[in-house]
Amino acid sequence: ISMAIEQTIITWIHLLSASIWVGGSIFLGAVLAPLLKKMSLSIDERLALMIKTGRRFNKIALPSLIILIATGIYNSHLVLQSPEILFSSSYGAYLITKILLVIALIITFAVHIRIFSKDVEEKIIAKQIPDNELQKLNKKGMILGETTVIISVTILFFAALLNTGI
Repeated sequence: ISMAIEQTIITWIHLLSASIWVGGSIFLGAVLAPLLKKMSLSIDERLALMIKTGRRFNKIALPSLIILIATGIYNSHLVLQSPEILFSSSYGAYLITKILLVIALIITFAVHIRIFSKDVEEKIIAKQIPDNELQKLNKKGMILGETTVIISVTILFFAALLNTGI
């Protein structure tokens, strides 16, 4: 019974972390970004608000991502008693795909954080970046945000495949 309770708690923590990461990402991309476009703010004000919101979200998103990775490794190690399962079963193929997607997600997230650094945020607020550069930054932010959401939702799909054992 204690192993079942432990597994339940770890799965719950994994799902809670996934909810925070994916839900927050979808909120930023599907709710906040379109709302900001409709507001009568300048592009630098919109970008600054989006960066501030993203930075605030990262305070819970980054720990959630780390917890997701840790609990994911724990969960997969329980199922994969032998390495052959990784290369000789659909579970293994789905897990490898999920791992590759997580790596792509981490890279996308790191690039996003690097592009929208504190230094860039301060330059935007001080109006030290020309409009054409702001447009490029905005476009990069949109692409990276959409990529994050697509990868995250795809990872959830592979999590569901792993859970059903297809």
